[in-house]
Amino acid sequence: MKKINITDITLKRLSAEREVALLFREKAAIATCADNLGADAIELAPVKNLREDAIIYKTIAQNIPNAILTIPVGFNLNDVANAWECVKYAKKPRLQVELPTSTVQMEYTYHIKQDKMIAKIGELTKKAKELCDDVEFSALDATRADVDFLVSASKEAEANGANIITICDDAGVSLPEEIANLVGKVKENVSVPVYVQVSDRINMGVASAFSVISKGADGIKCAMAGKDVLLTGEFCDAIKACGTQIDVKIDLNNTKIHASIDDMLANINHVSYDSEIVVSEKKKILLDSDSTLAQVSQAANILGYDLSDSDCGNVHKSLMQVCEKKGAVGAKEFEALIASSAMQAPSTYHLESYTTTSSNVSSSMSQVTLKCNDEIMCGVSVGEGPIDSAFRAIEQCIGYHYELDDFQVQAVTEGKEALGSALVRLRNNGKLYSGNGTSTDIVAASIRAYINALNKIVFEEA
Repeated sequence: MKKINITDITLKRLSAEREVALLFREKAAIATCADNLGADAIELAPVKNLREDAIIYKTIAQNIPNAILTIPVGFNLNDVANAWECVKYAKKPRLQVELPTSTVQMEYTYHIKQDKMIAKIGELTKKAKELCDDVEFSALDATRADVDFLVSASKEAEANGANIITICDDAGVSLPEEIANLVGKVKENVSVPVYVQVSDRINMGVASAFSVISKGADGIKCAMAGKDVLLTGEFCDAIKACGTQIDVKIDLNNTKIHASIDDMLANINHVSYDSEIVVSEKKKILLDSDSTLAQVSQAANILGYDLSDSDCGNVHKSLMQVCEKKGAVGAKEFEALIASSAMQAPSTYHLESYTTTSSNVSSSMSQVTLKCNDEIMCGVSVGEGPIDSAFRAIEQCIGYHYELDDFQVQAVTEGKEALGSALVRLRNNGKLYSGNGTSTDIVAASIRAYINALNKIVFEEA
């Protein structure tokens, strides 16, 4: 029985389709779900911001123990090196050269002819092979390409080190037998495995997948969610029902696939903190001296916090003290109470010093020095303003990117030497950690708030 390799393209598809960028926790949840279900490979979205994507993808790579982690290499040689930086620490890295093979995309999107595209395919594949043993050539819009050119492109990729050739039906209007014949033609001319990314635009995704398998396709690309794409759940169900008839099998875990995907999608589509619903709920938060522990816990849940019984008790105690003087508190004041009262953690990371520059003609740059267990670590980064660059410099120190869920600054006292208070909310594995910091220097207050939240994460993980 032939094994069909499954490549999960959920992360890449959702990153391209969503108007709002995926959060870090959402990207991690997608990759982890695909790996747990038994996908042979997981495709990452192309690198857009090297500094941010490198941190995010390196973190994901360290938490994917089984699947191959694939990343597109872009269109230039520098892009290949940048892509490699993002996945080189993965247990099983793969570089993907994806270029169009149809005339319409080559000439109108990249403005080059067939001969130039062949040269570019060879150039990028060769460079990728120098960095990584596992290289894939993905022929975009292959169903609208000239068959002879598609074969030439595939042979050029193989000659320069490609281990896999992928045929993509981006147009999504080809009949199953048309894609199958195309795959058969390519299989006749290359000796490496051939994968196929079919489309479900005309509701023939499963039929197309079965047709290309009958012509010798070695792998199928599908997604757990997305538009016009072969859905993992549907393909898995089809293989379970008819796999023995075509003598093929896959390693996806059919018994838990639907429940796992539902849980993953629920996590992705979880509360968007900019949504009108949540804003409306936050406006309803008003706690006073008569508020019970249950009401405090419920209000914390609305804000996104999952407080332990101990933390809830500490927050409730602080609330009672504040209400003696103020009468009642709203969402912002309550969140500040959570930051100052919940899960007080020892100072694993301690701020030693920081330097920052700010200008209206150039990006801000910050240098932050932290101390952790007698070890001095220093990070330097640029950003959109001194606080952004300082937060990025902290990430350079710790080598990890946490999603910044919220950031607030307000004055505590009045006058020129006013004391500023900063509130930072970091999200880790779907859970919120808040930190606060005060100083007459608002940048220092913000850095201290970030480190306060960071120490809570480290303490709980330990």
